[in-house]
Amino acid sequence: MRNRIYVNLENTLAAIDRNIFGGFAEHMARCIYGGIYDPESPLADERGLRPDVIAALRRLRMPLVRYPGGNFASGYHWRDGIGPVEKRPARLDLAWHAIDSNHFGTDEFIHFCRLVGTEPFLVVNCGDGDMREARDWVEYCNGTADTAITRLRRENGFDAPHNVRYWGIGNEVDGHWQIGYKTPQEYARAFTEFGKVMKWVDPQIKLVASAISHWEGDVLERIRLLIEQASDLLDYVDIHWYFNNRADDFAAFMTVSETIEERLAGIEGMIRGVKLDRRIKREIAIAVGEWNVVYRTDLDKGIEEVYNLEDALVAAMHFNAFIRHARTVRMANIAQIVNMIAPIRTHKEGLVLQTIFYPFELYSTHCGDAALDVFWTGETFSGGEHTGVRVLDVAGTYREAGRELALFVVNRSRDAAAETAIKLAAGRLAGKVDVYTVNGSDIKAENTFDAPDRVGVSHTTLAAAGDTLEMSFPPHSVTVLVAQVQ
Repeated sequence: MRNRIYVNLENTLAAIDRNIFGGFAEHMARCIYGGIYDPESPLADERGLRPDVIAALRRLRMPLVRYPGGNFASGYHWRDGIGPVEKRPARLDLAWHAIDSNHFGTDEFIHFCRLVGTEPFLVVNCGDGDMREARDWVEYCNGTADTAITRLRRENGFDAPHNVRYWGIGNEVDGHWQIGYKTPQEYARAFTEFGKVMKWVDPQIKLVASAISHWEGDVLERIRLLIEQASDLLDYVDIHWYFNNRADDFAAFMTVSETIEERLAGIEGMIRGVKLDRRIKREIAIAVGEWNVVYRTDLDKGIEEVYNLEDALVAAMHFNAFIRHARTVRMANIAQIVNMIAPIRTHKEGLVLQTIFYPFELYSTHCGDAALDVFWTGETFSGGEHTGVRVLDVAGTYREAGRELALFVVNRSRDAAAETAIKLAAGRLAGKVDVYTVNGSDIKAENTFDAPDRVGVSHTTLAAAGDTLEMSFPPHSVTVLVAQVQ
């Protein structure tokens, strides 16, 4: 069956929030120490940060980065990580059973964010912490009045407020693995009380609720209670997931798109249903606060996944789903950004860009302002529990400035090119199409320190005019087409 993609530039779904290209950094293994902050490296600057890491992250154009966790946040006390470094207490972290020196804390993270060109997104301790600690952290970061807490920030060298806009209340509180696990009733109550005092300190902040990470738990009840009890405080419901290919079944792995669609559609429906029932008009968005592939390594090895090409295809399918659900998915944070399940891996004297780095960079660079309601048909495949899944996974965006169309296409076939006709319902291609393709020799190709270029991006330019474009998408590839439309 021939593949066809139909594009109507007037048929938009929603404006795209660039926060879907967010990141996540946790005090775990080598993400912070030995990754972002590595004073022992000959590449480190005078503050211990890695300029090469910062340069690579700038390429991803992340609008915000979530910090300090993750499970770590549920036992983290922010005051331990401020002031003179030599006076900061070393603490036993019960989340990952490690000693944290606290040499990297709030002010260092804010400085790092400024260098990367991203916004900080802080997660307060709703595990063994309390609401006073949370509201004090907001005041430390954002306060302008002359108080003991703002004077403390100034004593630490920061006269101007940090102006942190995004605040999460707790992490994965629905998981029994978490310090301070909470039932749906307990967390809805805690979110309401934490959020109330935090917004009293700064009414402009945006609050993110820890909703679902344990997908076998009481999903509906958690969403319902949060919205019923805290709709006037709630800006985002945060959901987490990770996928794996332990079965080494490529076809089944390529159907994770169906699980993503099912979960996003389900959460969307729950939010709409409760808002309808309670006559709530305020917008409540979805944040996918942690997402990635993880399964090869364990904590003892630092969870430093070495990603291959099939993982890059799954990363691209995530972005396609976020674009297709642009009306509700207003934030997403890849977990994580350096070394630990990350697009970048470092050693003392350099770094390597993993396979998942390249689709992230292409999507973040070329994604337009509005999501298009793209329709496509064609060849199908079966994998795992799913049958009749389209071989191509497609999303599209449009940027009014420059009348720029971007199509994002994942060919999930292991060995067959996908011959495809792309048809515009209105308008004409303006004569040139830039084609960016992420690919490698086979689905198991990896970028390592010894062989850093097995997977990368190729760029070609096609001449194209009229309302139709004939394309052949290579097997196991991610392709981004960028064209001006008349």
